[in-house]
Amino acid sequence: MFNVKYLGRGASFRHAPMIADTMMDEIRAGGFDHIVFSGDATTLAFESEFAHAATRLGVQELPGIAIPGNHDYYTSRCAKSDRFERAFGPWLAGERIGGFRYPFAKKVGHVWLIAVNSSHPRRFNIGASGTIGQAQLERFRLLCARLDAGPRIVVTHYPLRTAEGKIERRSHRLLDHAAAIETMKECGIALWLHGHIHRGFVLKPSAAIPFPVIGAGSCTQTNRWMYNHYTIDGTHLTITQRIFNMTAKQYEAQEPVELELPS
Repeated sequence: MFNVKYLGRGASFRHAPMIADTMMDEIRAGGFDHIVFSGDATTLAFESEFAHAATRLGVQELPGIAIPGNHDYYTSRCAKSDRFERAFGPWLAGERIGGFRYPFAKKVGHVWLIAVNSSHPRRFNIGASGTIGQAQLERFRLLCARLDAGPRIVVTHYPLRTAEGKIERRSHRLLDHAAAIETMKECGIALWLHGHIHRGFVLKPSAAIPFPVIGAGSCTQTNRWMYNHYTIDGTHLTITQRIFNMTAKQYEAQEPVELELPS
């Protein structure tokens, strides 16, 4: 609560309801195939926050895929209560390994979206790092081995690198990013979509990470509000950032970025 009330987080999201409604009006009118939600539906993981977010995002009516962010697993009690999973249930449907909730895979058109949970509660709420864990990475390998042809896209909360291509500070990074990258290489992942960093960016493939890494940014934070529109034709990806114009009260398309996904 201190962070929200006294350190400015609450003020940074004071326009969130209006901006989220504008975004959802645009999504409903735009004929999108699928919504990809990469975490942080809430600030403090209260039950009321989850219910409000799920309603505003149209979880019960629109097709989508979702994973929790670190704010959605703010405490151990929040995570164990399955508050996120109950609120976003329709967006957590897919193929799984055994009875484990994560990872899960869903095919949309010719593309596989694979949800990976990289968030977990932090002891005493200190830091904002995440991990996937060796057990989940092994299930990820088993799951990928069962999937048929089509580009494989990971949806998770944590990035592999910053916008500058650097490893994040330890208190904010995906701690097992090296193991994650090696697993993604083994499984032929074509794209990594994430949240966590509030400014959106696109990292093109490199020697270290042979697939694009795209940060969604924040759709509701003041002066950072944006979301991405993805179009995939075969292996050709077009990313269009849509940034909110407060004066015009609408999102505006930026210059598209074109990429070829690794096959």
